[in-house]
Amino acid sequence: MIEAIEDFLVRGVPDVEEALRKAAAAEVMPRFRQLAEGDVVQKSGPHDLVTVADRLAEEQLTEALTTLLPGSVVVGEEAVHADPSLYEAIRTDAAVWIVDPVDGTRQFVHGNPGFCMLIALAWRGEVIASWTYAPALDEMAVALRGRGAWLDGERLVAGSPGEVLEVATSHPDFTTPEQKDALLGLRVAGVAPRPCGSAGLEYLAIARGELDAVAFSWELAWDHAAGLLLVAEAGGSNRTVSGEPFRIEGGNALPFTAGRDAATVDRVVELLSAAA
Repeated sequence: MIEAIEDFLVRGVPDVEEALRKAAAAEVMPRFRQLAEGDVVQKSGPHDLVTVADRLAEEQLTEALTTLLPGSVVVGEEAVHADPSLYEAIRTDAAVWIVDPVDGTRQFVHGNPGFCMLIALAWRGEVIASWTYAPALDEMAVALRGRGAWLDGERLVAGSPGEVLEVATSHPDFTTPEQKDALLGLRVAGVAPRPCGSAGLEYLAIARGELDAVAFSWELAWDHAAGLLLVAEAGGSNRTVSGEPFRIEGGNALPFTAGRDAATVDRVVELLSAAA
């Protein structure tokens, strides 16, 4: 399978970009700021929304991606919501497309352009390639393991932070009491925490040097796989509070952080661990 994946990456990266653009044009952007009353449904609560655009875009991407790489499977957010057993594919030897059809659904529902579409290609727990597409902003970021990261064809370099670390953090509604305590550890001099928006776009902000770090308390692969590779290939790093790299298969000690460089990650982990 790895030979098929490598061959695909030589020729297929533009095809994935095109699949994203087509799904956005067909299912997402026609509904942006045009959602009808019945087009939005709550899943686990008022901050966990799904729209008809999420479902239809994921269906279109599933068909396109499995056609592009025969033998591959898709782990998509909405399909897993309907059948949680599908998530287990990440832990198999299959080539797995990890798909979030609309990351930042809350922003999408409220007419905010700060949402994106995320695809990661993984094999045996390693993310090999990723695509982050913000259709309302017309931005496409691509990362290939060991080969770099680009935004609209220009190389991404995360760089190093200034004197004050700006850190995007999980919404309190999605944290346990222990995780809340850990995140409160970031409220110290020299650190400026703020609530996160679309996770995918926060990772992109790190990769382009506009945000120093994130500190997140959930581990669903479709929110993180694409962005973590993007950050890594731009020169950044990630770690959990246990000191280990984040694993897309799950079972991570939370919260975890990703940042512009190793020193930033060390600092955030230190603060999270001290408060936990």
